[in-house]
Amino acid sequence: MSNRRSRQSSSASRISDDQMIDLVGKLRQFLPEIRERRRPEKVSASKVLQETCNYIRKLHREVDNLSDRLSQLLDSVDEDSPEAAVISSLLM
Repeated sequence: MSNRRSRQSSSASRISDDQMIDLVGKLRQFLPEIRERRRPEKVSASKVLQETCNYIRKLHREVDNLSDRLSQLLDSVDEDSPEAAVISSLLM
């Protein structure tokens, strides 16, 4: 019985080819490198997923850099100032 239930839940969680195409299309819209190409061209789903991972890594690096810069800025201001409160809230 539990075997049947796990098969049902795994098949229910699978997405159709149409849903996959739709999701990959939506991802393409968020990827600057693919979106900014002059000529629209077919890009494979694996390429879109690879570019998505690269873009997410880039965004993580940017967040880390901004966090470091905010921390440095916070160290340079009076901890009781309104600026320090704003910077602290951004770091949280």
